[in-house]
Amino acid sequence: MKKLLLGLVATTALVSPALAELELEKDELTFGFIKLTDMAPLAVAYENGYFLDEGLFVTLEAQANWKVLLDGVIDGQLDGAHMLAGQPLAATIGYGTEAHIVTPFSMDLNGNGITVSNEIWEEMKPNIPVMEDGRPQHPISAEALAPVVEKYKSKGKPFNMGMVFPVSTHNYELRYWLAAGGLHPGFYSPDNVTGQIGADVFLSVTPPPQMPATLEAGTIYGYCVGEPWNQQAVFKGIGVPVITDYELWKNNPEKVFGITAEFAEEYPNTTLAVTKALIRAAQWLDENDNANRPEAVEILSRAEYVGADYDVIANSMTGTFEYEKGDKREVPDFNVFFRYNATYPFYSDAVWYLTQMRRWGQIADAKPDSWYDEVAKSVYKPEIYLEAARLLVDEGLADEADFPWDSDGYKAPTPVEDIIDGIAYDGRTPNAYLESMSIGLKGEQKIVGSDVQG
Repeated sequence: MKKLLLGLVATTALVSPALAELELEKDELTFGFIKLTDMAPLAVAYENGYFLDEGLFVTLEAQANWKVLLDGVIDGQLDGAHMLAGQPLAATIGYGTEAHIVTPFSMDLNGNGITVSNEIWEEMKPNIPVMEDGRPQHPISAEALAPVVEKYKSKGKPFNMGMVFPVSTHNYELRYWLAAGGLHPGFYSPDNVTGQIGADVFLSVTPPPQMPATLEAGTIYGYCVGEPWNQQAVFKGIGVPVITDYELWKNNPEKVFGITAEFAEEYPNTTLAVTKALIRAAQWLDENDNANRPEAVEILSRAEYVGADYDVIANSMTGTFEYEKGDKREVPDFNVFFRYNATYPFYSDAVWYLTQMRRWGQIADAKPDSWYDEVAKSVYKPEIYLEAARLLVDEGLADEADFPWDSDGYKAPTPVEDIIDGIAYDGRTPNAYLESMSIGLKGEQKIVGSDVQG
């Protein structure tokens, strides 16, 4: 596992007087990440010297998978990490590994896609409307996949798809897409954590970099993953992305930077310094209409970061996305790192993840709306974020207008036109949102054995 060590010798010349006023409780840190393009804020904060500007000497370590990464943060081998947004929430409520993890920084919006094998794509195509030029009309609904799944079911063949982790955005986005098209992705229960109870489509875990090879081997027929592993399937000629999460839910939240609550409490100034560096990295990634993206792609293509070819990463990071070979379309907001308050840890984002855990049975019992709010506030820490942002503004390194100073932590409801099933999302009313879903648990329902009761 290659390590990157930031900085050689701390000298007063390396730290500006303004930054030196923030007395760091700990200045040597190790952060983990998974080889995905949305780890970019960490790489940029390292490469552009933003960590060093804060007096921080940081080592970045790629991790084998999301569980290893989470365990590393919990046991202290890692001081923090690029995390699935569901991980701090699940750990804090005791789903899986139990630990109080918090986030002062959201790493990005969008960035994922759902890809199917060439064989499945050919079977889907007759069910997909086309534009005047003959290309498929996007977004593509899972209704186009439903007849294919039914055919496999009639032959006694399970329809298998991959996602990266049980509490990943990718699991919930794939489930959302399937359910919006009338396909049941299965329930979890306390006694059965496969997530395949009553499923039409069987979802299982595959680490992101292994997705294309697993698809090519025929073990799965499709997957939901972050970049560059959808575009890799196009470049390898083994699969076709059918929808991006931007088309599924415009400007949806993605990864977070996670630390233990103990770290935040014991090292408050260090936490602020890290958050400042990450905000600066996110600004750099989006400034001047993504003018720095080619440089960011060069950084990410290095073996110690993502390690995919420059052209594969550039396919999505520079404002386009390629579906079928040659069908490249403009998607300027496919990867967003700072625009639209992307880095602010909104409570409403946390609540959405919790609603999906409840919808599919990972949260076994009904919870009042107040519970969702309390959990969100115990994990997402906008107060730390805004304190870091204020320091940057005072130092002339950020603009006052770029931060939601007066937010109560909840976004305005997502309008129906921005989400594929036309169901608005309001984080203030999670139970009403769950009630609006045709597939999934709601009210007092729970899974008993293989049945929905209540």
